[in-house]
Amino acid sequence: MEDLNIYLQPTEFLNFNKKHVKNKALEITKDLKTDKEKTTALFYWVRDKVKYNAFSYYPKVKANLKASVTLRRKYGFCMSKATLLSTFGRAIGIPARIHMVDIINHKISQKLVNLMGTNAFHCHAYSELFLNGTWVKAAPIFDKKTCIKGGFFPMVEFDGESDALFAPYDTEGKLFVEYIGDWGTYADVPIKKIDQIFTEKYPKWYNNLSSLPLKPIKKEPLSLDK
Repeated sequence: MEDLNIYLQPTEFLNFNKKHVKNKALEITKDLKTDKEKTTALFYWVRDKVKYNAFSYYPKVKANLKASVTLRRKYGFCMSKATLLSTFGRAIGIPARIHMVDIINHKISQKLVNLMGTNAFHCHAYSELFLNGTWVKAAPIFDKKTCIKGGFFPMVEFDGESDALFAPYDTEGKLFVEYIGDWGTYADVPIKKIDQIFTEKYPKWYNNLSSLPLKPIKKEPLSLDK
């Protein structure tokens, strides 16, 4: 049987040893009885209370990936939001980890495609929570406002039992999200691997400081609508 202890520990990025992180997880799940209820509440809090900001996915700034920082800022991207959800899970005693994949989002803006040089999101991430003896996938990525603005429907919904990932087609039957690669699961954010992959896959902007949207990293979220 898999040793789950590693998925219960605080880490550099899943840092629920920070008091405000653990306290928030306990606050969100207060008075809830079952793991299903607790993880569902945590999922929707991360999904909708933490705004999506694609510009903040810049691994050279390690703080962008720490759960404590994402909680304080109240905005993040796929990896940081998945990390926060997994961190919350561990904070209340539920084994949790990160699953890193590559996706294509067919509904993102041309502005973002031009910036990245591709419509593929490498090192996209979602959370995995160990519930009822199995790993359940949960992607709390796009908040309600981002979904409305970008037309990202159906929204990802989570019931504490079944996998909750992006749908391949939107509500009009058009292509939405394709999962095109799988980097596996991790007990902590694989920062070195992400840096290597970004260096290879995003040569146009990742190591070119003049092309980086530095202000949006700190302030305004990126609009992904067309």
